Amino acid sequence: MSFEKNAVDAGRIPEHIAIIMDGNGRWARRRLRPRSFGHRAGMEALRRAVQTCGELGVRVLTVYAFSTENWKRPQEEISFLMGLLQEYLGRELQELHRQGVVVRVLGDISPLDPRIQAELRQAQALTAGNRGLVLNIALNYGGRREL
Repeated sequence: MSFEKNAVDAGRIPEHIAIIMDGNGRWARRRLRPRSFGHRAGMEALRRAVQTCGELGVRVLTVYAFSTENWKRPQEEISFLMGLLQEYLGRELQELHRQGVVVRVLGDISPLDPRIQAELRQAQALTAGNRGLVLNIALNYGGRREL
C-alpha cells in the first residue's frame, strides 16, 4: 500500500473515479525506453489503482483503456496492447474476484479477437455477483461514435 490509510479523510473519498490511460508511450520515450515499456508500466499502475480504490472504499473506477482512435496506431502496438489486456485478465482475474471487484466492460468489443471477447465475458460473469469496487473497462469506445 502506497498511502497511509489513517491519513485519508474517509468523508472525502469520491464514489467514482475515472482514469484515461494515456501518455504511457510518451512516458517511456522520455526514459529512452520502447512504448511497450510504458504500456506495461501503465498496467502495473492500474493494478495498484484498483487495489487502492478498493481499500479506500471507492465504489466505481472507470478506466478508458482503448478508444476507437487507438485503432490508428501501428498494428504491432495494437497487438501488444491486446496481449497486455489478455495477460492482465489472466493474471489478475482471480485476485479481482477474491477482492470482490465487479468487472464490467463498456464499449463495442466485437472488433476484438474472439478469445479476448470470451475472456472479457468470463470476467464479467465470474464477478457479476461481487459487492466490492466496480471496475468499468472502456474498450473500443469513442465520443463521436456515441453521438
